[in-house]
Amino acid sequence: MGVEIRESPVSEDEFAAMERFVHDYLEASVQSEDKGGRMRWYPWHSADYRFNHIRNVIKLSGKIASQEGANTDVTRVAALFHDIAKLEVDQDIHAEEGARIAREYLEIQTDYPSSFVEQVCSAIEDHSYQREITDLPLEARCLIEADILDKIGANGAALMLLRMGYESRTHMDSAEMVERVLERGIEAKKRVRSQTAKDIADRRLKRVRWFKEWLEMEIAGIDTSE
Repeated sequence: MGVEIRESPVSEDEFAAMERFVHDYLEASVQSEDKGGRMRWYPWHSADYRFNHIRNVIKLSGKIASQEGANTDVTRVAALFHDIAKLEVDQDIHAEEGARIAREYLEIQTDYPSSFVEQVCSAIEDHSYQREITDLPLEARCLIEADILDKIGANGAALMLLRMGYESRTHMDSAEMVERVLERGIEAKKRVRSQTAKDIADRRLKRVRWFKEWLEMEIAGIDTSE
């Protein structure tokens, strides 16, 4: 079970200040591209996309944490910082770097208990964990599940269709591309463990199945015989 930090809840103003910091940090990462940043030409490597993803994960992880009995403050703050370093360091170290940035901010800008800071930073470090997530504290599990869920469903389909344009594909390929989203979503769902996350995944995958069927019905020339 999560450890409740009732003596120092995160206020709306404090969370808003953290959001501004994360947003500005991502923007600065893009601006420093010529100094080693990870900005790419796909839009989902942009500061705007990354910040939107972070906000999606905050919302999802907060819902899962609330339903599953985790500490929502720890979970939401960890979600806010989890990808802050994504645009400036390599993928395999972005979790550790994100935890470092979060620790520095929380220790300097806030007066939260050290136990709270440790839980937040631990969850951030663990969010790239690739093995069985039940080995981790509940807050880290909620964050990982939310991170997974944001990549599937209607949002995942929209991103895949956006990618088509950058790969010079036509809309004739759209059902095939959405099928990839569905396949990846089915695989991703296998990692989630909480009932709340499973229910969200089922709803999102259902939307993708419907969308694929609608594309196949409405776009002339898509071969559905196989």
